Amino acid sequence: MNATHAHRLSVAPMMDWTDRHCRVFHRMMSRRAMLYTEMVTAPAILHGPRPKLLDYSAVEHPVALQLGGSVPGELAQAVRIAQGWGYDEINLNVGCPSDRVQSGCFGAVLMERPALVAQCMAAMIAESAVPVTVKCRIGVDDQNPDHVLPDFIDTVSRAGVRHFIIHARKAWLQGLSPKENREIPPLDYPLVLRMKRDFPDLTICINGGVSTLSQAKDLLDQGLDGVMIGRAAYHDPAATLIGADALWGDDFAPDAHRVVQDMKPYIAAHLAAGGRLHQITRHMLGLFTGRPGARGWRRVLSTGATRDGAGLDLLDAALSQVQATAA
Repeated sequence: MNATHAHRLSVAPMMDWTDRHCRVFHRMMSRRAMLYTEMVTAPAILHGPRPKLLDYSAVEHPVALQLGGSVPGELAQAVRIAQGWGYDEINLNVGCPSDRVQSGCFGAVLMERPALVAQCMAAMIAESAVPVTVKCRIGVDDQNPDHVLPDFIDTVSRAGVRHFIIHARKAWLQGLSPKENREIPPLDYPLVLRMKRDFPDLTICINGGVSTLSQAKDLLDQGLDGVMIGRAAYHDPAATLIGADALWGDDFAPDAHRVVQDMKPYIAAHLAAGGRLHQITRHMLGLFTGRPGARGWRRVLSTGATRDGAGLDLLDAALSQVQATAA
């Protein structure tokens, strides 16, 4: 599958959310969607516990590793190390607006330094056997996105980058929290669509504000190469991922009850290895959002999964809440 086709739908990297357990859960609903890790900083890979940071399950493919950093040499070394884990893509975060990211001079603040981003990408590409991509904003603070974004894409693409994922909002580095930066700055889909027209040879994907598969299909129909869904894929995963494979002409669409059953072997193995139930089920709370029994499902898991000894029987008890209400 070529890169453009593989990214018709993807799930955004989200700190504290899209860990390996979440990604396995999402994979049970879509065989095709591209999944992204939480951001991992290059220094963490260089100096931290690599298996804990980089390990994942084979079922997660296609899966991309998102890196954070702004030092070309560090990023190149991180990519070299990560090669051994066999990710399908390496992505650089040029979009996160948090204070923690700014203080490290990476994330959205790099929108102000396209030449540095180009240097980082060239260094990463030189070490990577898989595509290296960029996730960015349309601009930051008082920048004019109409000028900044095309200049950014032009500069960075000259370093060899062929694939950009564009969060269609500005990031305000001062005055807005990370949460507010995901909601308050207005979306500018027409600008991202124009980038695809202006750079037809590049893979251009859009992120920000997409909450339904019909929205995603509409954006694809307008000419974009891919759509990345964030919070909606986490809070209402069934609505955004079950049936998503139709975007590739694939009829894979298990119902939510089937997804729970399909997760059981993975959960059992995690428990047998000493893991705790809530480490997985915390990502599953939204599975029945908007459906009869959803509240009972969430209540049983939220109150019971953190208890010592919680296991598959608790999962069955939670599922019975949905089945009993639905009946």
